[in-house]
Amino acid sequence: MTGGEAWMSGGDTGRQPKYQRIAAQLRAAIEAGEYGAGERLPGENDLMAEHGVARMTARQALGVLQAEGLVEARKGAGVFVRDFKPIRRRGLERLAHAQWGEGRSVWATDVGDRELVVDSVEVGEEDAPAAIAGVLGLGDEGARVCVRRRRYVLDGKPVLLATSFLAAALASGTPIARPDTGPGGIYARLEELGRKPVHFREEVRSRMPSGDEARRLALPAGVPVMLIARTAFDAGGVAVEVNNMVLDAASYILEYDFEG
Repeated sequence: MTGGEAWMSGGDTGRQPKYQRIAAQLRAAIEAGEYGAGERLPGENDLMAEHGVARMTARQALGVLQAEGLVEARKGAGVFVRDFKPIRRRGLERLAHAQWGEGRSVWATDVGDRELVVDSVEVGEEDAPAAIAGVLGLGDEGARVCVRRRRYVLDGKPVLLATSFLAAALASGTPIARPDTGPGGIYARLEELGRKPVHFREEVRSRMPSGDEARRLALPAGVPVMLIARTAFDAGGVAVEVNNMVLDAASYILEYDFEG
């Protein structure tokens, strides 16, 4: 690859790799509707001919869009614009007592009338991982937790893996330990047990998925995941649940409203 092929002036953005300029042009075309959801983008050969670049440059340009979650590669068919509307996750509104306290799922705020399915639920009692035992205040030796693992599928697409941990002494033998916890979910059941969550803390970071996460979320190559660790606290400031979530980063917009 020559220097003239790899780099070109980016105007006010300075010098920029040519594959990024090609990706920017394709991105703009998608946003302008020139390529609609489900439509095939120009392939590597097309981009090589149009822009006079090497195959690696064309491949990198398409790879940028894949990493952003705008497109997906289909083996033997090409690269296509993803046909999925991102979920706007309203971090504060969805956790309000007015939501789950009235028997509604916290998901109702996010998905509206779209079709949400929890297609996999595993519930059991396990030894508490040290970090979880520490947050829940269970001590390090022999602590047991009720664990709930779920996969959420929206409009036919897996979007979220969630694992909740609660002290076994609190949750075992209650509806929390059943696959279907009932209206309002875990938080409504905690309220009935006298441990109503009144405060939540979420920590957010991102990374590339593990092989299992990529498989279970059906992620295209190069798409990262967002990790959200949420801890729910009761009125006494005691942690009652830890929920570790793995989100398809390309399927979510995280929204938080704050008073100034």
